[in-house]
Amino acid sequence: MRQFTKLFLELDSTTRTGEKVRALEAYFAAAPPRDAAWALHFLIGRKVKRAVNTRLLRDWLAADTGLPLWLVEESYDAVGDLAETLALLLPDSGGDTDMPLHRLVEVRVLPLPQLSAEVQQALVTQTWRELDARQRLVWHKLIMGEFRVGVARTLVARAVAHVAGVEPAVMAHRLMGHWQPDEEDFHRLMHGSDGNGDVGRPYPFFLAHPLEGPPSQLGELADWQAEWKWDGIRAQLIRRQGEVMIWSRGEELITDRFPEALEVGRLLADGTVLDGEILAWRGDRPLPFAVLQRRIGRKTVSQKLRAEAPTVFMAYDVLEHDGRDIRALPMTERRTLLESIAGRVHRDFPLRLSPIVDANSWSEIEQLQLSARERDVEGLMLKRRSSTYGVGRPRGDWWKWKVSPLSIDAVLIYAQRGHGRRASLYTDYTFGVWDDGQLVPIAKAYSGLTDDEIHEVDRFVRRNTRDRFGPVRVVEPQLVFELHFEGIQVSKRHKAGLAVRFPRMARWRHDKKPPDADTLDTLRAMAETAEARQHS
Repeated sequence: MRQFTKLFLELDSTTRTGEKVRALEAYFAAAPPRDAAWALHFLIGRKVKRAVNTRLLRDWLAADTGLPLWLVEESYDAVGDLAETLALLLPDSGGDTDMPLHRLVEVRVLPLPQLSAEVQQALVTQTWRELDARQRLVWHKLIMGEFRVGVARTLVARAVAHVAGVEPAVMAHRLMGHWQPDEEDFHRLMHGSDGNGDVGRPYPFFLAHPLEGPPSQLGELADWQAEWKWDGIRAQLIRRQGEVMIWSRGEELITDRFPEALEVGRLLADGTVLDGEILAWRGDRPLPFAVLQRRIGRKTVSQKLRAEAPTVFMAYDVLEHDGRDIRALPMTERRTLLESIAGRVHRDFPLRLSPIVDANSWSEIEQLQLSARERDVEGLMLKRRSSTYGVGRPRGDWWKWKVSPLSIDAVLIYAQRGHGRRASLYTDYTFGVWDDGQLVPIAKAYSGLTDDEIHEVDRFVRRNTRDRFGPVRVVEPQLVFELHFEGIQVSKRHKAGLAVRFPRMARWRHDKKPPDADTLDTLRAMAETAEARQHS
């Protein structure tokens, strides 16, 4: 536990990639396998469920320290991060155990949810006695299911690959799919073969960089393949040893939620893996992402829901063919194989081949990109014809060129503290637009401002709070921001009757006053236009 806490603090204290990688390599080179397995589990973003109610944690701390509960709550409000607040308030007990990480997780964290509140309290307070303040911080994050640290999965894979003596791409693939945080599976990750021992293992996804500047800067158009950028769920469709599996980009097995794609998978030859997008689809065009969202959280899908929100698998690459990993082949060769695979599946089945967007010049490509919104797609993808299928987000071969976002001016009306490094600052904002002389909440956003602007808004929030509702502060409606978002639709779940997709702050409009902000009628018109396109 001591070494894992040290690693956590080292990763949290630097933004330098080299320093993070060196800290990771040092840890995994020295850590016992059972500890390293759990560390890897947490560092790549996997979690255990929240083990204990956070309200109970605050009550237990107040009882254990003799501090009044109101002081615990005020301290939480000042610090902004509950795990850190609890660690700071607990007195120094002299504890500094070197309890192995695996034992802490397996004996102290995983059993907690099944225990009574009284036994939970006894186990938590006992652990407080045995840990120092820094170890308690990590312990709290683990039992609250909120362990996060500022390190990318690709960096973790790179560091572990170096320790194992394999290529980062090999390790990234090993980390995908099913493995348990135990000594046996960790040994396989570090020393095992890279065959298909795990029948359901997906490949790491290849991601695109946003296009910066005009597409003509990429060189000759003949060297590039253009496709539409689809707005769905990125997924891999796997057929191996008679089994069909569908993995999302978030490493979630979603086979049962999309029986249409499962039907497609059963038609594929054994040893086939397709990369593509699950889309809500009717006739010859995609449906809005909001339709697809109805399918995302379902464990089972009724025939009624399938009829109301039908889906297809839009394939745009093939990663495995006849049981052979073909990611190293040029994209043109992979595309030929993909067209052959799609050609053997009857058109009535929900498999579509992502079409190539033909054009004779970059200027023609630019005109097509401008029509993306009318086609209900997000923009264009530009892929180098000679490119292999990479890992992560390397620059140069795949570019995404998204359509210009929708935009409104809105007024800041509510604020909450952020998380992690922003836990002591008000960085999560709710914005409103005008409707009959009142500001109606329309969007929440937390990205888009510089650090200096965040600190300036934080000072404004503290000085101009009108009311509080738990962690939410109601502020004087004085600041106007330009918001960008990707789409809008009618929503009965939202007070305004509308929901915007992926809102973020584009800029602080110092040149505008609150009366200059947009109205709900403006957004209703946007939603009507989007709905009209859907039915045209």
